[in-house]
Amino acid sequence: MHSFWIVAVIALITALLRFLPFLLFQNRALPPVILYLGNVLPYAIMGMLVVYCLKSVSFTHTPFGVPECAAVLLTVCLHKWKHNTLLSIIGGTFCYILLLRFVF
Repeated sequence: MHSFWIVAVIALITALLRFLPFLLFQNRALPPVILYLGNVLPYAIMGMLVVYCLKSVSFTHTPFGVPECAAVLLTVCLHKWKHNTLLSIIGGTFCYILLLRFVF
């Protein structure tokens, strides 16, 4: 029962933190800084995720980062072509897995 209450409290706090901005700005216009962050943060987070995913790639040892670079290139091309984030992520992931499994 103790574990149930821990999970319940964590879920309640998580839901409260997610709904709090909507409750605070319910009848007011959003401040300019919030609008700015809403426009800038998605790109910053994507860049940070790419750097994090590629941080341990060795360009001096076999396979010289080829699977990673190919998967990133495919992901970018798929996104530019179809503008579908889910398709881009799945395509890049499958490309990377297939290259590691069958080529390298």
